[in-house]
Amino acid sequence: MRIAVPVEENEKEICPSFGRTPLFYIFDTETNSGTLIENDAMNAPGGAGIKAAQTVIDAKAEVVLVPRCGENAAKTLEAGGVKLYESVGLSVEENIQAFLDDKLAVLTDIHPGFHGHGGN
Repeated sequence: MRIAVPVEENEKEICPSFGRTPLFYIFDTETNSGTLIENDAMNAPGGAGIKAAQTVIDAKAEVVLVPRCGENAAKTLEAGGVKLYESVGLSVEENIQAFLDDKLAVLTDIHPGFHGHGGN
């Protein structure tokens, strides 16, 4: 299984913004290793959530761990077969372990999005 996490540039903390995150950490449970992918949508003038979601889908992630997500990104991820789980705290490592231990809830904080306002 591949787990995607939006991360800050320090690569250790979860970014609160899915679409505008600088990087995605993709953790592969089969190899017990992770890789970083740049989020080309970070500075997009619009549609960042959808573009970021496509990046996650293209990385073959099956799960995203995130504190919240915009509606358009959530719909794109759902269409791509990716499930959303609510992260807790900031640690990427702790959230991956919590997911593997079945301690994270399905994400319900789906907001309307910022639609061209460049928010978090």
